[in-house]
Amino acid sequence: MDAQLNPRTGGYTGAQTGTLENAVYLRLETPKGTWWADRSLGSLLYTLSREKDLPRVRNLAAQYGEQALKPLKDDGRARQIDVTSKSGNKGWLILLIEIVEHTGKTHHFEHQVKVS
Repeated sequence: MDAQLNPRTGGYTGAQTGTLENAVYLRLETPKGTWWADRSLGSLLYTLSREKDLPRVRNLAAQYGEQALKPLKDDGRARQIDVTSKSGNKGWLILLIEIVEHTGKTHHFEHQVKVS
């Protein structure tokens, strides 16, 4: 079990987690290539911060999310990963993520992406 991260603050919640919750958060929130221990960890979602909330950008955000989460499938922790996106509050997109673990258990996550 890992110490659970709060996706809103990036800090610890004080609880424990045995799901892929932390792995999903870290892979989406970390700019690709910036983590010293693994340059392949992370996503390109940070590059969308100056984009407008358009269908093209929502599709791109979903693609970036899928690319960032693909290692979870490659290493066998996830059986299936589906990422879609929708408009959120002004200046935000929301990634809707469904992950089926190798055990068959399904998890749903939402991840906000800043846009202009």
